[in-house]
Amino acid sequence: MGKMLFGILPVIAFAVVMPSDTPGQTAIVQGEWVSAWSTAVQEYRSVPSAPAIESFDNQTIRMVIRPTISGHRLRVRFSNELSSSPLSIGSAHVALLKADGVIVPESDRALSFAGATSVDVPGGAPILSDPIDIDISAFGELAISVYLPKATKPTTYHAVGQHDTYISGPGDFTKAERFEDSLTTRSWYFLSGLELWETVGTAAIVTFGDSITDGFGAKAQYGDWPNQLAERLASEKGAIPLGVSNEGIGGNRILHDGLGVAALSRFDRDVLSQPGVVDLIVLEGINDIGWPNMKPRRLADGTTRPNRWAEERVSADDLIRGFKQLIDRAHEHGIRVFGGTMTPYGGNANTFTDEGEAVRQAVNKWIITSGAFDGVFDFDAAVRDPDHPERFRDDLQTGDYLHPNASGYKAMASVIDLSLLRRGIGSKVGDAKSKVTSGK
Repeated sequence: MGKMLFGILPVIAFAVVMPSDTPGQTAIVQGEWVSAWSTAVQEYRSVPSAPAIESFDNQTIRMVIRPTISGHRLRVRFSNELSSSPLSIGSAHVALLKADGVIVPESDRALSFAGATSVDVPGGAPILSDPIDIDISAFGELAISVYLPKATKPTTYHAVGQHDTYISGPGDFTKAERFEDSLTTRSWYFLSGLELWETVGTAAIVTFGDSITDGFGAKAQYGDWPNQLAERLASEKGAIPLGVSNEGIGGNRILHDGLGVAALSRFDRDVLSQPGVVDLIVLEGINDIGWPNMKPRRLADGTTRPNRWAEERVSADDLIRGFKQLIDRAHEHGIRVFGGTMTPYGGNANTFTDEGEAVRQAVNKWIITSGAFDGVFDFDAAVRDPDHPERFRDDLQTGDYLHPNASGYKAMASVIDLSLLRRGIGSKVGDAKSKVTSGK
């Protein structure tokens, strides 16, 4: 029997026929695919801190990821979902990373797609590689190398990654131990997920939000709160492994598009389509509140650029309706939803207003008291200044009074009650709803 989710739908237990040591016999192995790492794709925009990439042409991209659970069999998910044109992948490889962009040669494996080593991915579509066998350790870095033989615009990417990405000169270097001459960026291109075949009840948690989930300002590699949460979960001896997939996008909003489409629009792709998910942690809304109040930008020629989002002001009721939609849609798929209170932004000279703060406080109160979520993690209480609750503690923020630093992210990860995340496996929605606020 497969394990049951807490909710309405069971996790499907696939019966896989595996070769047996005895001729004429087969072994049945039950398990499921589980998200070990993922990122939210977005439309390409150049980032001031990274070189602009107009197009790839006869080049190889080597991207580094860090899965949060272990396994022995994997497949990779690529995405062409934000393009109307086909994506031609000439070849793709996965390997363990030795250092920087250098792979462990003996670990290198070629990926295939329905048996073919090259593939054209239709516009608007993702694609899964065929499974391959390779031993993967939790928090061990992997290199995903993709050769793009044709001129290809970077239409589908994630702007801010956790590790350098290496872009080669002309040629297919997917199985090369190192690139001799490469350009580096901090973005992931056409890559959206890594899935592991798990047979021991392993499951996944999705963290869903904006730049504060994406990890902006952490500086320390893997210093974002989702990665620090994954490390806390992994440190529990004897517990069922839980992967953590980070689906944060800097500049994201619940109700309107920002840097990436609105949370309500991307929810099916970035949460519901993830395999093996039992829990979701949502931290969104501060950009919905702040962006319409953004100060006009003064340009170099002395003119000012008006705030293009000024007409998109939201009320507390607007945001609550958005949260309720996310909760209902997740529950339809048997996924429990934990609400994270919005962190402070007082002192942010670009977006803070008293009216916006009133909305933040009202929504946070609803998150904590409404009982709409299956549990609450009080990120606000973890990082706010007790003497000025509308502001971050000075030592927990980057200087903009909007984004946590690595210590702030650690404080956020520390208030997450791990037992609540584990409690839902195998129980029902009504029984699993904890109505608990953690970290108050």
